Amino acid sequence: MITWKDVIHFSVKGSPEPDIRVEKTENEWKNILTPEQFRITRKKGTEAPHSGALCSIHDAGKYECICCSTPLFDSTIKFESGTGWPSFTQPIKENAIKYHKDSSFGMVRVEVLCNTCDAHLGHVFPDGPEPSGLRYCINSESMKIAKEA
Repeated sequence: MITWKDVIHFSVKGSPEPDIRVEKTENEWKNILTPEQFRITRKKGTEAPHSGALCSIHDAGKYECICCSTPLFDSTIKFESGTGWPSFTQPIKENAIKYHKDSSFGMVRVEVLCNTCDAHLGHVFPDGPEPSGLRYCINSESMKIAKEA
């Protein structure tokens, strides 16, 4: 289980190596993503709170990166945080997520990205439920759900 101490370590010392890498040019990403998906995932944007389609979905399945289809989160660890963005307590695998210190907007946060393609997903905070205490606050536009049959 990843803890806040691990998150800080990864954001300072480097994240675990991904299983594979997917790299495309900006134009290639523009050709496969909607303008909003591109703005959020490739330009580090965010969606308005409570606006994302995945906020209120609780179907069983895996949440995958919208850019490269890498599995990121499992529906069993999704929870209602009240923040207006889909929230999770753990990634599906330790090396699914990349962690980056984010000092933008006059605050220090930990940005989370897809470790396979560097898509901006959102941020992680140490105010989630037990047992991890983590809250991965993720933009709906950066993911898709592969529902279980």
